[in-house]
Amino acid sequence: MTGEKGDGSKKDGDVIDANSPFYIHPSDYPKQMQNKIGLVDGSAKKSESTAPAYMAWMRADAMVKGWMITAMEKDIRTSVRYANTSSAIWKDLEERFEKEGEPHAYELKQSLNATIQDGSFVSSYYTKLKVVWDEMQLVLPMLVARVTNVTVNWEKY
Repeated sequence: MTGEKGDGSKKDGDVIDANSPFYIHPSDYPKQMQNKIGLVDGSAKKSESTAPAYMAWMRADAMVKGWMITAMEKDIRTSVRYANTSSAIWKDLEERFEKEGEPHAYELKQSLNATIQDGSFVSSYYTKLKVVWDEMQLVLPMLVARVTNVTVNWEKY
């Protein structure tokens, strides 16, 4: 009979909403991580170990940790191996790489200045420049000035 213990059915309280960051679909993969970002930034809080959502949180976080670790280079991977959660990994990486932005930007600017066409096709030269420009945009995003509450007084001289 349906609903009896051992038949694989879930009680109404055990059903996880498909929009929940704890929901894992068999076709989930890292590029579809939009609803899992709360696990990374820490906004999806870990439930108490006695709460019904605890195991769902643990499974989802383990999957996200796996995605993150698999995408890392080996030397970085070994340094975050013992982090307990995906948000702990993210905080560690943020702290580590935010400090490297300025020196890396300097190196990129030097690389940009040293890039020459040197007989290559214009498209090849442009591609070299574009690669450096794109990386600079990631390291040093362009600052945008936002002006609010401006009053202009016109006076005659």
